[in-house]
Amino acid sequence: MMKKSLVLLSLVLVLVSLTSCTKKAHVKENKILNMALTSEISTLDPVNSYDNVSGTVICNIYEQLYDYHYLNRPYELKPLLAEGMPTIENKGLRYVIKIKKNIRYHDHPAFKGQIRYVTAQDFITQLKRLSYNPLNSTGWWVLDGVVVGVNDFKKNVGNDFEKFKSTSIKGINAPDEHTLVIDLTQPSPQFIYKLSMSFISPVPLEVVEYDKNDLGHTPVGTGPFYLTKMDPAKEIILTKFPYYHESFYPTEGDRYANNRALLKDSGEKLPFIDGIHFIMVNDNKSRWTLFNENKLDFITLPQEFYSQVFDDVGNLREDIKAKNIRLQTMPTLTYWWLAFNMKDPLLGKNLNLRKAIAHAIDMDLYIQKFTNSTGQRANSILPPGILGYNPSATLPYEYNLDKAKEFLAKAGYPEGKNLPEIVYDTRAESKISYAQAEYFKAQLALIGIKLKIIKNTFKEFLEKSRTGHLQFFQDGWTLDYPDAENIYQLLISTNLPPGPNSSYYIKPELDKMYEKISKLPDGDEKKDLIIKMESIVNGDLPWIMQYYSRNFILYHDYVKNYRPDDLIWNYTKYLRVK
Repeated sequence: MMKKSLVLLSLVLVLVSLTSCTKKAHVKENKILNMALTSEISTLDPVNSYDNVSGTVICNIYEQLYDYHYLNRPYELKPLLAEGMPTIENKGLRYVIKIKKNIRYHDHPAFKGQIRYVTAQDFITQLKRLSYNPLNSTGWWVLDGVVVGVNDFKKNVGNDFEKFKSTSIKGINAPDEHTLVIDLTQPSPQFIYKLSMSFISPVPLEVVEYDKNDLGHTPVGTGPFYLTKMDPAKEIILTKFPYYHESFYPTEGDRYANNRALLKDSGEKLPFIDGIHFIMVNDNKSRWTLFNENKLDFITLPQEFYSQVFDDVGNLREDIKAKNIRLQTMPTLTYWWLAFNMKDPLLGKNLNLRKAIAHAIDMDLYIQKFTNSTGQRANSILPPGILGYNPSATLPYEYNLDKAKEFLAKAGYPEGKNLPEIVYDTRAESKISYAQAEYFKAQLALIGIKLKIIKNTFKEFLEKSRTGHLQFFQDGWTLDYPDAENIYQLLISTNLPPGPNSSYYIKPELDKMYEKISKLPDGDEKKDLIIKMESIVNGDLPWIMQYYSRNFILYHDYVKNYRPDDLIWNYTKYLRVK
């Protein structure tokens, strides 16, 4: 019954294998996987990792109670550090989880040369860290109002580390070393997914004490790889952990005939590679060059290089085929929108001004220019495949300059007269990020709105997002789990920054509906609420929806078992390079 409830979302990978005998395939000289990071790492502490860049590294070092089956679609959770799926008691309010024994941590000076194994108490330590004020955790929303006693703990402990250590959380207990018991304030069918997120990784208290509760550069986990070098502006090197616990490649699960090659390693012990070399490469051109020089093993193809890879009808060019390169086209769980800071005295207080901007931007042309028409125009604040998504739905705005001008006049700024300059912050310092900003600037200029562009690194953008120093910006989301709750939590008042509500949207009515859907199983009642919530959000317009992403991923044919995915962040342990 539990397994059936987790099979929720079908996502088809279109796999195109492209090999050629016209040129001898490149052979790897070692079993090191070379990967690019698109910006400097913000942190390696799972208490505050909530972006794709840091998550790519963290999920190779840390492990959680559950993760997703590598091959099964629809998605299916399976035990990782837990012995099995949780026993759910007390009408859905209590989760009892048995922890695997003899799961060894990577070495750390705090262990004083002794072997340290995972205990249930280590999960409690991390859950307390999520609730500890000085860490300002981006993962606090996972527990806030959900687990019995966490809010009292947060309030009573304050900034006192001694109290942090001595104070317990009423709803989290460890009756023995390998049993974790979590009591919820209300039933939450989605809570199981949160137990697979990197926020809830076990952390030994002695490591927390040794590193003064700052694990941003000193991660110690149980994962298949451990940190051996970290130069935040240049590279990160992970090495295979020789004492990694028994974990095996799936023996079943691939349900697509053209993917049978993914089962060749069934039953083999993981991981297959000896390490991972992450290289900081923050511009598309450099990543493309390194990939072609076999210094990166795979890349998500930047839009600006589509013409160098695809011919006029969308097939791979012959010179690319001759390099023994493979392609995977991946529908993603990532999508994008333009966001307003709703606490901003100009944009946040003037709905007609937001409507004017929404009607002034030609999103179809944007998708054509910046995704090479590969993005799917968004028609909802929900992505396809989620309960409540309607493929026939329409948004309450469209590209229409006449309407945009009408709304601008209603906002009190006819033809833009007396309207202060609006600040747009880029998400990164890449050329394409700036080109996108220039596009929005040119579009809004047509109705008299002036846009000032501020360039940021991704790290700077994240910091501004977490501190409320953005006015108008592009935002996006990769689902943590396949449920509408994971989307609406971006818009509830309890998740204001440092939580994920970077739009500072506050709507008490929406908050109440969110509480209801978070404890409802899938069904008509939940679906109806989700639809009503979308109507409320669209009426207030904190977001202008853009598109649902698809990725074109190129990889060299010596990379085996590669199946990119938005939910499976620890995929590298399944890969071979040979």
